[in-house]
Amino acid sequence: MLGRPQAAPGRSRAGGADGAPVGAPLGLTARELEVLRLVTAGRSNREIAGELVIAVKTVSVHVSNILAKLGVASRGEAAATAHRLRLFDGPR
Repeated sequence: MLGRPQAAPGRSRAGGADGAPVGAPLGLTARELEVLRLVTAGRSNREIAGELVIAVKTVSVHVSNILAKLGVASRGEAAATAHRLRLFDGPR
């Protein structure tokens, strides 16, 4: 059957064309937002991988994508941007 490709098992096709949920901040996917939240909390790639149960290399790829989408050069700049935009401020 030709047409729209099917999502991999366990993965959703919902969201924007790049896989980001509609209305996602800065075009980040849900997983990239999870990784950014942990980067902002000062976690290392190894710590993030352990918490999210993914490979360290996968975390590295997510971090690279986050830096590119935010237009920043470092994890510190990404964290500063997240703080400035109040991406992870919860109700107090």
